[in-house]
Amino acid sequence: MKTLEAFPIKGFREGLLITIGEGDWQKNFDALLQQIDGRREFFEGAKVAIDVGERKLRAAEVCALRDRLADRRVTLFALLSQSPSTEAVAETLGLSTKKSILKVNEEDLPRALYDGETALMIRKTLRSGTSVKYSGSVFVEGDINPGAEVFADGSIYVWGKIRGTVHAGIGGSEKEVIAALEISTEKMRIANISYRENKLKIKPKKKICKVVIDGNSLKFIEWEQHKLIE
Repeated sequence: MKTLEAFPIKGFREGLLITIGEGDWQKNFDALLQQIDGRREFFEGAKVAIDVGERKLRAAEVCALRDRLADRRVTLFALLSQSPSTEAVAETLGLSTKKSILKVNEEDLPRALYDGETALMIRKTLRSGTSVKYSGSVFVEGDINPGAEVFADGSIYVWGKIRGTVHAGIGGSEKEVIAALEISTEKMRIANISYRENKLKIKPKKKICKVVIDGNSLKFIEWEQHKLIE
């Protein structure tokens, strides 16, 4: 089967926002399901809001969308549209329609997410042998175990421990950061600068860790959890 172009996805506190552009609805619908089927582990258990723009959808079409997503263990909780008739259908089916539900508290998610940059959200621990490479920022809700590796054009945020290999800014961007609840690896790199200091470790839960470029080296910073997003 031909792989169709993926729809853009953004992460929010309530879940994921998927934007479906113009074009034939059935083709877009099939392409969305194909995108989800191709990344089952990422989407499984997710809550999604779908923005269909000005498209007018009938109740049967929205029900089919909701049910086919549910078959894949994906929950449709909101349908965003500029069409009053589509909004009315969504509300009748118990779906949220207000974009205000997608507002993000600065203290809850990395700036890469609420500024609208492309980000990959991974809701599991990455075990040895796993390799992730992504063109935006990467957000891991779990650990990066020894033997696992993450490469990102953007920043890398980990709600857990980094014990494997991480490389942020692989395209050369020196503004990116690496942040985690605990970092106990020397295999870190931002842009073209590697970390060279031994025995890097911070106790989890008491402090969180942030690594940035400082001159020609990587600087390790620790600060209180409520200051995760500056």
